Amino acid sequence: MEIIDAIILGIIQGLTEFLPVSSSGHLELGKAILGDNSVPEESLLFTVVLHFATALSTIVVFRKDILDLIKGALKFEWNDDLQFISKIAISMIPAVIVGLFFEEQLEALFGGNIILVGFMLLVTAALLFFADKAKDTDKKVSFKNAFVIGISQAIAMLPGISRSGATISTSVLLGNDKTKAARFSFLMVVPLIFGKIAKDILSGDLSYDSGNITALSIGFVAAFVAGLFACTWMISLVKKSKLTYFAIYCAIVGLIAIAFSLFY
Repeated sequence: MEIIDAIILGIIQGLTEFLPVSSSGHLELGKAILGDNSVPEESLLFTVVLHFATALSTIVVFRKDILDLIKGALKFEWNDDLQFISKIAISMIPAVIVGLFFEEQLEALFGGNIILVGFMLLVTAALLFFADKAKDTDKKVSFKNAFVIGISQAIAMLPGISRSGATISTSVLLGNDKTKAARFSFLMVVPLIFGKIAKDILSGDLSYDSGNITALSIGFVAAFVAGLFACTWMISLVKKSKLTYFAIYCAIVGLIAIAFSLFY
């Protein structure tokens, strides 16, 4: 893999993990526009490295929150911290079920299904638009909310549905505080990322090419730095009700994708 490819893929992963525009959808569109051979395919090892970088950026941004949660959990009391961790665990259930039992069906939806990407981007746009209009509250995410948000995260495995956009929008539409919704959305994906990394490592499918150490390192740094920026920026945008701009962007790209699929 070329160095420039590693940088571009790292930045894309870092930004789109947190910004509500769907990384999988944009990758599919890029392949369709440029041709399958024009967009370098990520090796499984490179994918694992980039996901680890974005998970690490989340941990850095929320380091104080995570440390407080660990301290609270170690008290072995049914306090707010242990309850929050339990809600994170509940939110993971739908995605874990889909990932374990429907992986092949999901993979079949990728690979040039541009019209699906277009319609799913329109769904993302609608979610973002309505979430941006929701009233501010100080409500915390409940256990029931956590499961519903988890369902939206599982649905976001479809190409074109933004994970952060779907989970934050669902949380806000359920009446939760926007800042708390963003915090929950970003923290809930960390154990899933590490779980996926562990699964890929234990599967034995990872292949390591020592000649790619430079590309891996640069891709990691690019994804980490972009993730830090995107995560912090996204929290600010949610608080200021600026998601409409992303809704407009997703709607435009979605319509272009549908037109591209139908007429070209």
